[in-house]
Amino acid sequence: MLCHPDDVADAESDASIAPYMDLSKLPVAPVRWIYPFLLRRWDGGAVKIDGTISEGDEVAGFKVIHFPGHAPGLIGLWRESDRVALVSDVVYFVDSTRLKPLPHGEASVPHPAWAWNHAMAKESVRKLAMLEPKVVAAGHAEPLRGENLRETLERAAEKY
Repeated sequence: MLCHPDDVADAESDASIAPYMDLSKLPVAPVRWIYPFLLRRWDGGAVKIDGTISEGDEVAGFKVIHFPGHAPGLIGLWRESDRVALVSDVVYFVDSTRLKPLPHGEASVPHPAWAWNHAMAKESVRKLAMLEPKVVAAGHAEPLRGENLRETLERAAEKY
């Protein structure tokens, strides 16, 4: 398994909640209470990292892009030929503060409760927008598709 050098410690940790997450920032109390249970359930546990990858490296025909903010070493995979971005938690298509989907075609920067560095998370969404992807597959919900997703992503960077 590979990851960015800045995320090795978190990947190899048994913690189901990253040390930088602050659930007290979530605005709805029941959501604050349920997330620790959900995170433990979703967490696959510690993994052994065999090596690291950084921005500019290639993986299976995709270029690695570093998108810090949600996590210090968050990466995405970018394929220029068809403008596909696989971006994990760089951008959300769900309202993680209320555990519900966003309206179709909308996106948001991860809420500050989930961010290692919220300002950097916003910059990473702007960096993704500048790529002008046609498909953005995130860690939650169906991929976002369209000829011009730049405006949608730029708006997403301004949420929260």
